This record gives sequence, structure tokens and C-alpha cells, in this order.
Amino acid sequence: MFWSLFSGIVLMCLTFTVSAVTPQDLLKSYEVQSGKASSVRGEQFFNAKHGKEWSCASCHDNPPNHDTKHIVTGKVIKPLAPSANPARFTDEARAEKWFKRNCNDVLGKDCTAQEKADVLSWLMTVK
Repeated sequence: MFWSLFSGIVLMCLTFTVSAVTPQDLLKSYEVQSGKASSVRGEQFFNAKHGKEWSCASCHDNPPNHDTKHIVTGKVIKPLAPSANPARFTDEARAEKWFKRNCNDVLGKDCTAQEKADVLSWLMTVK
């Protein structure tokens, strides 16, 4: 009985930690929460400063289709556009972690589902 319970818990943990998605799946998820995404709004959001010192483009450049460096740490940042980096936006937990961290740097708060949808919608158009 112990092993049955233990293996069930391990399986359940694996199920919840592996969240492979596509950028399209993630976009649909944000749109369900917020409404239709706008790539035009997404590009404007990406390039604008929102009351803080940085914009998204401060570290990711525009277009975000090549390696860049973090403005403070100097660490290499892989391309943000899914066309240039197929691993981008394929892990929901990782995408949420980075949205939370970067939105805090740019906005001073979490991004809304609409803002995430708009930015991701635009990023998916970048070649």
C-alpha cells in the first residue's frame, strides 16, 4: 500500500511540474483570461517605459531575435522571439516566472493577462 501511494504521489508531482506547451497554447490561455490579443499593442508595450527606468527592449532589443546582454548583470539573454529561440514559451511555469520578474522590473508590478497576451502575440510575429 505504501508503494502504491508513494508512486501515485510521484506521478502526480511529475504531472504538475511538466507543462510543455507551445507559444500558441500559452497565448490562448492568456486570451481566455483577458480577451483578444493585439500584436500592435504588444509591440508598443515592449518598447515603452511604464514609469520605471527600463522597457522590455532595454534588455531584449528590438527586434528581440538575437542574443543580448542584461543591462545590469551583463549576462547573455537568449533571443525572446520564438522564431529565433524555439524553446521560448514552451514551459508555462518558466514563462510565468520570467514574466513576473521582468514585469516587476519594467512596471513595478505583475503584468496582466492582457499585457502578456499582447506581448506574446507580437513576439510570435517577429522573424
